[in-house]
Amino acid sequence: METVRQVAGFVLAGGESSRMGRDKGLLELDGEPLVARAAKLAESVTGVPAAIIGGAAYATFGWRVIGDDFPGSGPLGGIATVLRASAAPWNLVVACDLPYLTPEWLGFLIARARASEADAVLPMNELGAEPLCAMYHMRGEQAIRDALERGTRKVTDGLASIRVEYLERGEWKAFDSQGLLFKNMNSPADYEEARVRFTGRAKR
Repeated sequence: METVRQVAGFVLAGGESSRMGRDKGLLELDGEPLVARAAKLAESVTGVPAAIIGGAAYATFGWRVIGDDFPGSGPLGGIATVLRASAAPWNLVVACDLPYLTPEWLGFLIARARASEADAVLPMNELGAEPLCAMYHMRGEQAIRDALERGTRKVTDGLASIRVEYLERGEWKAFDSQGLLFKNMNSPADYEEARVRFTGRAKR
């Protein structure tokens, strides 16, 4: 949909996965690792090769893997790394553990960002903002890095000094008929639910 050098796609992977007990990015749905599914989805809506922010474990999948500039700092450090590594003005950032995202929704998100004067465009859900399925402009990099250097770790706190446009539920609900769009996989039960939905059978 979007062309090279205007929008790039990045997948955040390699978090602690403490509740899951293993690396979520390497878990498979329909025989494909979550990190690979997310990278393919990002490519499908940006039209350019995606990159993965994470460790060497993901290098075997064929995508560019970029080490986190702020290891141990959580997703905010990953976002800062994206903005340092990217050559595109706008950057789609998705977590690897959001298996229900769709190209239709991401295409809409990209279009909204490119028409926006904000530094980031984030959807809002019932519990707040969804910063790990969002668009970030490269001009926000320094402010995010400054926040990290001050010890900020919560993503929404790290975005406090940049211009953020929020998309309310009414703007994205048409892309979410099942109410699953931003449901992530934090636990083995979440993974099992996703497996059933995608394959129609439970893990044996």
